[in-house]
Amino acid sequence: MPTTHNNLFTAQNEFDIRCEWGMDGLECLMGNVDAVIIVDVLSFSTCVDIVVAGNALVFPYDGELENLEEFAMAHNAQIACRKRTLDSLSLSPASLTTIPADTRLVLPSLNGSRLSKRSQAPATFTACLRNARAVAHAVQSFASKICVIPAGEKWPNGNLRPAFEDMIGAGAVISNLEGKRSPEASVCQQAFLTYKSDLLQILSSCSSGKELLQQSFFEDVRLASACDSSATVPILKNNAYQSFL
Repeated sequence: MPTTHNNLFTAQNEFDIRCEWGMDGLECLMGNVDAVIIVDVLSFSTCVDIVVAGNALVFPYDGELENLEEFAMAHNAQIACRKRTLDSLSLSPASLTTIPADTRLVLPSLNGSRLSKRSQAPATFTACLRNARAVAHAVQSFASKICVIPAGEKWPNGNLRPAFEDMIGAGAVISNLEGKRSPEASVCQQAFLTYKSDLLQILSSCSSGKELLQQSFFEDVRLASACDSSATVPILKNNAYQSFL
């Protein structure tokens, strides 16, 4: 069986714009690029866009839960509720729309947050549908070799579940980048172009969106589907996502 990591056939080195899924994809592609863009549409990346737009900071966290408070204290930050809720700052984007400026927020997540912490690329960004164009243009202002990582979700057994919403989000970013695209990147771009005229409807119909609607988080889906409504460009610097511009 072919290996995934450090494999010349999977590294996409001949392409300027590269794309692969989840942690294995990140580890495979991040070693020979100028920048990584992590895409986790229905939670982490949309949350980060909203928080950074509010002049606050997001500290991604991927460690053991018993060390979470210690991590937050070390960064003089408060911890977002790991359960999606509107009653406090949480992984619900709607809960973050009125976040006070200068808040320092630890945002633990199994997907986007974990990928952010593991990235060793020269520059790491996160993007969603809301800021896809802004992030793409900012990254391409200095980078020519760019890797876009749709985070995906997890099946109950822990295996990666490629998530439709992250494919669409990755495609939105890729559609705003110039350069030779890998086939993997082109597929995401084509998916976005196919559905971009009605993103709220299609995100409401995909598996992750239906789950959020069943839990009465329609506003999260609406916020996540607002393509290019934000000019925020979050870059990971000094352990926190903050504004690049």
